[in-house]
Parts: sequence; structure tokens; C-alpha cells
Amino acid sequence: MALKKKPVTGMNDMLPREMEIRDYVIQMIKDTYRTFGFSAIETPCVEHIENLLSKQGGENEQLIFKILKRGAKLNLETAKTESDLVDGGLRYDLTLPLSRYYANHANELPSPFKALQVGNVWRADRPQRGRYRQFMQCDIDILGEPSNLAEIELILATSTLLGKLDFRHFTIRINDRQILKAMAGYSGFAKESFDEVFIILDKMDKIGPEGVEMELKEAGYKENVVDTYLTLFKEVTNDLEGIHYLKEKLAGYLEPEVAEGLETIISTVEETKEADFAMCFDPTLVRGMSYYTGTIFEISMDEFGGSVGGGGRYDKMIGKFTGQDTPACGFSIGFERIVLLLLESGYQIPTKKEKKAYLIEKGMPSEGVTRILALAKEERAKGYQVLVSNMKKNKKFQKDQLAQDGYTDVKECFVREFAPQGEE
Repeated sequence: MALKKKPVTGMNDMLPREMEIRDYVIQMIKDTYRTFGFSAIETPCVEHIENLLSKQGGENEQLIFKILKRGAKLNLETAKTESDLVDGGLRYDLTLPLSRYYANHANELPSPFKALQVGNVWRADRPQRGRYRQFMQCDIDILGEPSNLAEIELILATSTLLGKLDFRHFTIRINDRQILKAMAGYSGFAKESFDEVFIILDKMDKIGPEGVEMELKEAGYKENVVDTYLTLFKEVTNDLEGIHYLKEKLAGYLEPEVAEGLETIISTVEETKEADFAMCFDPTLVRGMSYYTGTIFEISMDEFGGSVGGGGRYDKMIGKFTGQDTPACGFSIGFERIVLLLLESGYQIPTKKEKKAYLIEKGMPSEGVTRILALAKEERAKGYQVLVSNMKKNKKFQKDQLAQDGYTDVKECFVREFAPQGEE
């Protein structure tokens, strides 16, 4: 039976050029984050279904690839509900598995604990540019640090990484869930309506203020409440002055230390950053995950036209496993989108080994092949990447392909050169 040529819907086959970039970026991620004191960990790709459905993952809980029970546990004849059939699922992100991991191993780990994770996750989502149903996530998290030093280090580490990959002029947008709630409360929205209001606000960059206004009014909210809310966004600026304005405007709704914390994060990062990027206060930034409790941030790049990473503080999640809240903050880069941008820009790996190739003419005696392999061995010992291959009939096409793959030195090995004396 012939294999189907099409890959699984929403999954992505990777050609050698892409794998070369991916391997380089993964190594750069690990090397860079380790210089900031992060330690690599690993968690299984399969999690218990009860953990995945813990109401912590927001809309992602609707996108889980669920796994049937195995062996004697799976009884199709007696099953009445989904829970009778399913006991596991593929992880949809790395944050929830990290929380379970920390709950199980906290006594064996330092405090604060700086975790680095690189691994595949799965979501039954609609595939689009730079977004697949199986994709790599690269997370750094700081657990057990309540101060905004966690946010500062996460932003500095992530931005330093992007700078090393030659990204410039990107923007890190930052907000706080407490500011979102204070703005909604000040405007007159009831607390129980906040989630719906924020879902609509999250569309601001797509539908604009007019669209947000229309949807809020269509949802039944009073005109004066909506007008007061949107006026706040018109008056506030996307800088430290904007945060200071809200601190005064929302007095009684917003704790002053929340605004002061954001001001500290932005000013400290601006003074100590290594990469070329801008910090931007964005009061419309929501981030969909329900587990965020404080600071939230995203990376925006004009060349992608959207977010290529994000994160925030989630001080309540670990307590769901342990019964005791633990300060936690994390930042994840959109690995697939970063790789896509590098591929589209023709990015060349700066530390890539020089490639050499030996093409062996048909009819080469074994002694000649041995000599060629010995030469290749010597070149590899010098640090070169060496390919040994038989010469094709269409030699020009073969050499053109090698050139496209980065082979700058191609040596044609003819029988007359490598055959033992007297055997030419």
C-alpha cells in the first residue's frame, strides 16, 4: 500500500534547511537562558486528563487531544460518559505541567527556582501561518519569587535571546490584570462581567475602539458605562506617564503598588537591556489564559504582524496542586513563528561549520574509496562538515544542489587519481 503524500492535517514536515535553523535556535535558547541562571527540566507530553481540565487553561481546554484508556481499562460496551473512555491527554502548553512538576518536587528544588523547558505541545486548533497543531514551546519560569525582579529577569533574558538571533526594533507590550480590573470597575462594570468585557477588549487590535464599543453595547452594557470605559483608553498614553495617569485616575480601585511595580519593570528593563527593542505600556493587553493574576506581557514584531511570545504572573496555579499558593511568573517565545521569520529572511547561521563534499566517480576501487574516506576523516577533525557521495550522471545538477545546501568546496574524485598504481 502506498503511503499518502499529505502530512497529518495541521502538522508540519520539516526539510533539512528548517531543521538546521531549528537546532541552532534551540541551542541558542538553552545557552542564553543558562547564562541567566535557568536550569533545564523535562515533563511528559501526556498529562492526566483531570489536570488538563482544571479550569486553568482557558479556551485551550477545548483544544485538547484526548487519549483513550488502554487495555482492560477501556470498556466500550459499558462506557456512558467521556470520562469512562478517556484518562489522559497531550499537553497544550508547558505551564500547567511545570506547576504539577513543582508541586511534586518543590522540596528537591532551590527557591526561587528558575526553570527552562523546551518541548512540543499539541492543540486541536485551526492551522494558520506560523501556527500548527503540534508545535514547539520554549518557556522560562521563575517560581517562588514574589517581587518584580522575576518579571525583569524574564524580559531581559528573552529579549537578549531575540537580539542574538538578529531581531531588532521589536516591542514588548506590558500590562497588569489588576489594572484591567480597576479600569472595568471604575467604569461601572459588575465584577461578574469582567471576563466577558475582557474578551471583547482583547479584540481591540482587530476591530478597533468602534468595534469594541459596538460589541459591548450589543452585549447589553449601559451606554454611559461603555463610554466611560473607552474614554479611559483614549486618554491614557502607552508609556510611564500613562501608568502614572491611571494610578491617580483609578484611586480607590487600583492599589498604588501595582502601578509602581509596572513603572519599575519598564524603567529597569530600559536601563539594563542588551537588545534593541522598546517597552510599551498597553492597557488593552489582556492575554486569554485565565490563570494570569498580575503582570502580563507580549512580544510584537511588525514583520510577523502579531505576537511572537508572551507570558505573565500566575501566582495561584501551583496552589491548585499543593493547596498553598506559590509566586510564579513565566515567559514563552513563539518558537515556530521565530523560525518562520528566520527562514523567510534567509537567515544564515553565523557559527555554521564550513561544508565540504567529495564526489566519487563510478568504478572507484575499494582502495580509492578508503583513501577518500580517510581524507574526509582528516577534514572532520579540523572542524569541517564533510559529505561523501557517489557522483551522479548529471554532475552539474548535483553540484548545484550541493551549493544550495551550503557546500562551498566540492571535490570530484576520479578513478585515475585514487586508483592504486598500475590499475588505471
